Amino acid sequence: MKLTARDAPGYFARPDADKTGLLIYGGDAMRVALRRQQVVKALVGPQGEEEMRFTRIAGADLRKDPAMLADAVKAVGFFPGPRVVLVEEVNETLADKIIPAVEDWAPGDAQVIVTAGSLKATSKLRKFFESHRNAYAVGIYDDPPSRGEIEGMLKDGGLQNLSDEAMRDLVALAQTLDPGDFRQTVEKLALYKLGDPVPVTGADIEACAPASTEAAIDDVLNVVAEAQPSEIGPVMARLQAQGVQGVALCIGAMRHFRTLYAVASHPGGPGEGIGRLRPPVFGPRRDRILRQAQGWGAAKLQDALTLLTDTDLQLRSAGRTAPDMALVERTLIRLAMMAGRR
Repeated sequence: MKLTARDAPGYFARPDADKTGLLIYGGDAMRVALRRQQVVKALVGPQGEEEMRFTRIAGADLRKDPAMLADAVKAVGFFPGPRVVLVEEVNETLADKIIPAVEDWAPGDAQVIVTAGSLKATSKLRKFFESHRNAYAVGIYDDPPSRGEIEGMLKDGGLQNLSDEAMRDLVALAQTLDPGDFRQTVEKLALYKLGDPVPVTGADIEACAPASTEAAIDDVLNVVAEAQPSEIGPVMARLQAQGVQGVALCIGAMRHFRTLYAVASHPGGPGEGIGRLRPPVFGPRRDRILRQAQGWGAAKLQDALTLLTDTDLQLRSAGRTAPDMALVERTLIRLAMMAGRR
């Protein structure tokens, strides 16, 4: 049977121990692994592996010994409770080794969980699980976790004291991180707030979110956008010491000012424009971008983008003589002075 995208999260949280098995497939190995981990834990509990009620079989091992799966499914455990046999990293070539063991399944046998990469609709393995009367197949796609799934992660981590603003920021963060990084961020946030009765804030989330590789570039761009030309030199020196290239800094500046322009020029106003950004921004950075966009205005931001485009063309010109960072620094100083003019 097929599990729909709407029903899958609920089943992963509360799987049926009497089912024959479950096929989880998808192109993102991390997303598949997280779902597999969730459903196995829900079936056998945290002590399942210690109580020998959980058996893991690699696809490569099954290829060498096709009887492994059938033997593991029929094996009788020493401890009471549901048993699970996981066959991971499977592809279509193993269908003929998995299907007979699942067809021979009987009540009391271990449930078979199979994980695979992308499978076509014509896949023999996928069609078998989708047509099985007592088994499920579900495709995992690159969709960010829903609000309900995020709330489940927070509950598991013991985080229930969140404001609406903090929840909004977490939903926004989930759309920018891969699922593994997001889950680790939630776990880090739970530790960060352990024993703290104060509700979670956007600043807490920002402190626990993975550090962006563009964080250092953001520092100088904020200095520029907030009209602080005297601060540009020291920040630029630090960026140069870190090996940041002029072209990368120019690209980052163009991206930042395009974001500001998108917010400032939105027909519904900057307040609505900030909410329409993709990927979304959250926490203190959201407030900062909104302030910058409102301070610049759409007309001045157009001039800033023109100046940055000219600089980018100079950087890529074969006839230039000035060093890259010198060209970019001059442009940033001009932008900062432009920001200070009313």
